[in-house]
Amino acid sequence: MEVLEFLDNSGNIMVKRVPHDGPAEIKYGAQLTVRESQEAVFFRDGKSLDVFAAGRHVLKTQNIPKITKWVTSFGYGEDSPFRSEVYFVGKQLFPNLKWGTSEPILFRDEELKMIRIRSFGSYSIQVSDSLLFVNKVVGTRGVFSNKDITDYLRSIVISKLTTVLGSELKSVFDMPASFDDLSTIIKSKLQGEFLGLGLSLHDFYLNSISVPDDVQEMIDQRSGMAAIGNMDEFMKYKVAMSLQDAAQNESGGMGAMVGAGAGLGMGFAMPGMIQQSMSGAIGGSPDESAMDKLKKLKELLDMEAITKEEFELKKKELMNKM
Repeated sequence: MEVLEFLDNSGNIMVKRVPHDGPAEIKYGAQLTVRESQEAVFFRDGKSLDVFAAGRHVLKTQNIPKITKWVTSFGYGEDSPFRSEVYFVGKQLFPNLKWGTSEPILFRDEELKMIRIRSFGSYSIQVSDSLLFVNKVVGTRGVFSNKDITDYLRSIVISKLTTVLGSELKSVFDMPASFDDLSTIIKSKLQGEFLGLGLSLHDFYLNSISVPDDVQEMIDQRSGMAAIGNMDEFMKYKVAMSLQDAAQNESGGMGAMVGAGAGLGMGFAMPGMIQQSMSGAIGGSPDESAMDKLKKLKELLDMEAITKEEFELKKKELMNKM
């Protein structure tokens, strides 16, 4: 007599067929032991006849020990024509399965316009309908693990994620406050798809949404401008500090103090001078060449009186007038 059971030490096996190799000739009266975290689907002659819950069960097949083998040997040789097998299905939770976008998703942002974003997260699944899962997903494979289905489930997740982000998320600046809500909405969208495969979605987490490096640089610049606050006061401070450093480098002692005082006084007048210089660099005298104007702009940039972005903007204006 036979005793059929399956123990999974890895925790990743979703379905295991017994017998795994060789002729599927389960004998009449075989003892089937099913654990609490399992269900067993019994197939005879290629048809699923029953789903066994936890406990010990006696299987009734057409393979009577000794007798059937002797009778069928005259027409079929050593192999019995009566086939039967058991598929052990793991009903435990399969946690922390990863998903992520292999290619960036095109997203219409209210503030940044069209950008590409990536997203990553995790989810957990359980087998809710053993018979449906075996017949629709596993087929006749001897062993089926959670890794065998993650690629297919990932494609379903990305499809629903794209739809939800397009309808629910307005701007990437709202992302941190929207993760929980987006995760809940995506999970509800996925439940029906997973149930159709005989699976239930236990949890779903949206861990991150990232943007390309150039978009991230724009966001950082915007944050920096907001942190500066009053641009006029910031420019006065920058110019005063640069003049004070220059005075300290050129002389020491009392000269440094004088230079610092002069630098502080010049700092308050410098914004107007910078504006005048920039206007002169763009307008200039009629006889002044474009190269001279560019040199003035470069001097202001070297003094850190203007930013790199302001320099490029004015440079572009000069080039357009040439």
